[in-house]
Amino acid sequence: MAIFKGAGVAIVTPMKENQEVNYEKLEELIEFQIENGTDCIVIAGTTGESSTLSMEEHKKVIEAAIAFTKGRIPVVAGTGSNCTATAVQLSQEAEDAGADGLLIVTPYYNKATQGGLIQHYTTIARSVKTPIIMYNVPSRTGCNILPETAATLFKNEANIVGLKEATGSLAQASKTMDLTDGKLDLYSGEDGLVVPLMSIGAIGVISVWSNVAPKDVHDMCMSYLNGDTKKALEIQMKGLPLVDALFSEVNPIPVKKALNLMGMEVGPLRLPLTEMEEKNAKVLEEVMRTYGLLK
Repeated sequence: MAIFKGAGVAIVTPMKENQEVNYEKLEELIEFQIENGTDCIVIAGTTGESSTLSMEEHKKVIEAAIAFTKGRIPVVAGTGSNCTATAVQLSQEAEDAGADGLLIVTPYYNKATQGGLIQHYTTIARSVKTPIIMYNVPSRTGCNILPETAATLFKNEANIVGLKEATGSLAQASKTMDLTDGKLDLYSGEDGLVVPLMSIGAIGVISVWSNVAPKDVHDMCMSYLNGDTKKALEIQMKGLPLVDALFSEVNPIPVKKALNLMGMEVGPLRLPLTEMEEKNAKVLEEVMRTYGLLK
């Protein structure tokens, strides 16, 4: 059984003006997501500014998301690190808190060989029982899980069940699915490629777009899974200008701006992320108005 099928929101971490995490607002955001059909909460990932959360905050944010979700939909916790021991600690803490799944990005900056990736993920997988989704995003990490490596990990470790695919390469994703006999739980890590990846066997998306339009992303995924590929493609195409605007600067800069424009009051970013440039913010606002998110 997959951890989830459909739309998982890579939810932002709302902040107060003093840079403290705003837990009341996080609960509001989770309620908004659940009310609009989101199939999974993905907490403390890239979009959640996990790289600037302290270890204590990271643990507390995951615990809060699980408490606020109240078992209504799964919660997947981001627990990756460029230090294997740290990833083990974060993963064990998330498991103890009751996370339904773990999203573990490849090591970044120090990178790793393919053999190093196998040892990294194997060590983490054997430290917990919770299902693991590997996260492959070479544009951020400088490290690529090759199809053969993903297949080795999937076949050797029972709790490595999925892959968040954000290489932008349908050819690589296709080879990965071929080497895992189509049994790997594949999730799009790119909002602009959800339907194309579902055509080769993906079962959903871990989405930034879902922060602002959760019902659309859920409907797109479920339409495809239920055989209505035409409707799924229509939603995908409608969303492309918005997705482009949401990635016109480094994520999560634009999506936090978008949520604030919608009156969600998710607060500021933590340095080194800074507020959106005015010219890009104007484009984002125009696209959101055309999409129907703003009047």
